[in-house]
Amino acid sequence: MEILWVLIALVMLGFVLLPFLRRRRGAVGLVSPDHPDAADPANYGFVREEELDIRMPGPDQDLLDVLDVVQRSQDYRAAQQLLAGTEIEGERRWQRVQAFAGAASLELAQRPGGVGEAPGGQWLRVWRAEAPKDAGGAAVHAEFLVQQAWRTATPGTDEFRIIMEEARSACGDAALLSPGDPVPYIIELSVARGLGYSQKDFEQVWLKILDRDPAHMGAHLAALHYWCEKWHGSRELAYSFAEAAAARAPQGSLLAAMPLFAVFEHLPEVTLVSSFWQSEVVTKAMHGALHAVHSARAGDPMLAHARHLLLFFLVRSERWAEAMSQLIHIDGHVGALPWTLSEDPAAEFAVYRALAVAGYEANGGSPATLPH
Repeated sequence: MEILWVLIALVMLGFVLLPFLRRRRGAVGLVSPDHPDAADPANYGFVREEELDIRMPGPDQDLLDVLDVVQRSQDYRAAQQLLAGTEIEGERRWQRVQAFAGAASLELAQRPGGVGEAPGGQWLRVWRAEAPKDAGGAAVHAEFLVQQAWRTATPGTDEFRIIMEEARSACGDAALLSPGDPVPYIIELSVARGLGYSQKDFEQVWLKILDRDPAHMGAHLAALHYWCEKWHGSRELAYSFAEAAAARAPQGSLLAAMPLFAVFEHLPEVTLVSSFWQSEVVTKAMHGALHAVHSARAGDPMLAHARHLLLFFLVRSERWAEAMSQLIHIDGHVGALPWTLSEDPAAEFAVYRALAVAGYEANGGSPATLPH
């Protein structure tokens, strides 16, 4: 009987791995970099795995420069100036608030402090103490508390609830300091998910965001989590929310990619049939995201988010050339879904990149045939 169970397990494992291993023109698999059959991503100008930036989904040189100054000097003023000069309309302010909060949270995790040693992220505490009326600092502090809750405590515990309640209060402070800014309410969406707001209370927060920036992609992604099956909604509610957002997306908006994010949030833990990745729901969502990417404004900060998720689905669907066309735009930065769900985002991204390159070359592609 035990042998039978082992055989069944091996068959199931074969089904899981099949989409990666079968090819129309032979097998595509990962081999060691020095193997003579290995496809080398470096031939396409892609950066080495150890040089991939896991902090952001795409380039924002001003932010990187300021982060470097702040973390090296432990002086918050460069961050304060950058946020003060970042418009409240659009996506960039939200991404920069997340980045500063994430940097402070990571510093604290690396240097929790102790006898004779200051804790990491001290610059954020000084920022709030010296400039309590600064809207940027208030928003970063609120997001920092949210990230600390998810990073250090378990949802449902008293510790988690206490941190989240503090974050909710901080969101209110930040909103008062910047009345037209959607960011404090976007941060509260994560608080709502963690504390289990009722749907009525959640909708009240959401309406405040829609009043300020109805096409904010980052806000929609944050709201989608609440409506997911694993939190306070269902697959049907999440799909309905995403499809409604896509339907009302203005020209050039990436909201048309929302259904693909909803599909991702409800992927089965194990996919036993390769045809799942060519199913109607997946194909339709991918086509919507591809349309959104092709029609989006070139400088849209959310463009990289959509491209990263498309890469994941395109590789799974064995659409190698289209996967490569996303890679040439996003390679170098991996701070986005789905890679950030991994303990090693750079390694996870590198695996999919290698599969894309191998599949592309197995079908006759080469660096010379890849359009840039």
